[in-house]
Amino acid sequence: MDEAAFRAALTDALALPCPFGRAILRCCAACDRSSQVQIAEREAIACQNAASHSRCKQLDAQLRDSFTFALGKARISVPLTHAEEMRVQCGGLKGLQQVLEGRTEIENIDTLVGNALQRWGRLDGIPYSEIVHAAAAAYKGRRR
Repeated sequence: MDEAAFRAALTDALALPCPFGRAILRCCAACDRSSQVQIAEREAIACQNAASHSRCKQLDAQLRDSFTFALGKARISVPLTHAEEMRVQCGGLKGLQQVLEGRTEIENIDTLVGNALQRWGRLDGIPYSEIVHAAAAAYKGRRR
């Protein structure tokens, strides 16, 4: 399957692609709202709930904005490399879990986001600078 056909099949199969799909596939986190989809020997993660998808999408955007300095970028306008994406997704979620509950294991992303909303009222009220600092300690990428 060529890349254009794969992208078209992916768009058709995933009405709500999970913003943290790479973190789920990497086993950094889990989510009870996600489902795994296989297309042309590749795996993708879909969200089964529109409200959860919207919240996670907003959190992902906030994490990306907050990680710009940590990634050594002035702003994120181009797609991130896989390693940078893992720092944002795995590191950001682990950092959020650390700040919220003092541990880094993420059993359910949807619950984590719900707990963050309950504590800070809204996603843009989260102390992202603390999250980025906690992420540096909580997530170390693969070493060569």
